[in-house]
Amino acid sequence: MDRFEVTETADLLSALEVIEAQPLATRADAFASLHDALARELDAGPTSSSS
Repeated sequence: MDRFEVTETADLLSALEVIEAQPLATRADAFASLHDALARELDAGPTSSSS
C-alpha cells in the first residue's frame, strides 16, 4: 500500500509538503511509503533514452 507515486521533482516536493503537514505520529509511515516508491523507481532504471 503506497500512498505516493513520484514521477517528477515537483511531485516529490508536493509529497514532502503533504508529509510535513501531517501530525508527527504519522510522518514516519508516510516517509517510509515515499522511500519505498522512490526505491522502486530507482530499481526500475531509466524509462527513456538519453541519446
